[in-house]
Amino acid sequence: MDWSIQEVARHAGVTSRTLRHYDAVGLLPPSRVAAGGTRRYDRTAIVRLQRILLLRELGLGLDAVGRVLTEQTDEARALRDHLDGLRRERDRIDRQIGSVRRTLAALEAGLGTGNDDRETIMAADMLDGFDHTEHREEVEQRWGREAYARGDAWWRGLGAEQQQAFLREVGDLNADWQAAWRDGADPVGERAQALAGRHAAWLAGIPGTPGHTEGRPPAEYVLGLAEMYVADERFAANYGGRDGAAFVRDALTAWVEARP
Repeated sequence: MDWSIQEVARHAGVTSRTLRHYDAVGLLPPSRVAAGGTRRYDRTAIVRLQRILLLRELGLGLDAVGRVLTEQTDEARALRDHLDGLRRERDRIDRQIGSVRRTLAALEAGLGTGNDDRETIMAADMLDGFDHTEHREEVEQRWGREAYARGDAWWRGLGAEQQQAFLREVGDLNADWQAAWRDGADPVGERAQALAGRHAAWLAGIPGTPGHTEGRPPAEYVLGLAEMYVADERFAANYGGRDGAAFVRDALTAWVEARP
């Protein structure tokens, strides 16, 4: 039994163009080509596509996906590893959901954020599931161990109340970026450029990041991050997807170019 490219695309939530691209780069050739040139995919191809999509959701580029598929030939074992990872991610998200629910219930009940035992416990609950160390390896690969160590020490030294304030700041900034993009703001306009300035100041305020000691991130750092926001789906999601991330990138690029 096999399926047409249109059927596979519909079930997988991708486009036929994406599947053709996967074929062109050697990731997912069709199982056969029927009369008239129609691509057909059997169960083996569907299993491979599932693995590709799982790896893409982890943020891997197509070249990296290809290397993983080549190295991990035991598909059942690879899928078990993916399943374990998905379960860990589900547990983390469940903890975040519980954290947000407890915080919301406390706010609606009129509880404050003072220093008594009850509220200290609540502060710990509010941050349950928000584990910044999950990206340690990636941060060290991108910017070095010292950058991670300094950032980690800064985060742990903030305390629960300041950590929550930082998360709110990031959330507000991301929400304002999304609102500006959805409103059709001009990336070089006053609104977007004000957001770009806020974004740069936020980056410079994080110890361990380039430009922290000078109070201003270097141009190449901002431009590199701007491109990564678009290229990496995990970052793009913060801005409403790749189109929103492209708006952020264009605004940050204009902000950098307007300064010596």
